[in-house]
Amino acid sequence: MAAKFELYEAKDGWRFRLKAGNGEVVATSEAYSSKDGAVKGCEAVKRAAAEAQVVEA
Repeated sequence: MAAKFELYEAKDGWRFRLKAGNGEVVATSEAYSSKDGAVKGCEAVKRAAAEAQVVEA
């Protein structure tokens, strides 16, 4: 099973969570004022993660 973004409406707005193929939540978003904003947030994460490096903070 592939990873997926799940959109949902919370009390404070629209959010998304990224789930791994095994169903485990690996990331959650901030609240967005619209569903479209949350979709754009998913797309931004996809673009950024494609080239992201792992660094020690």
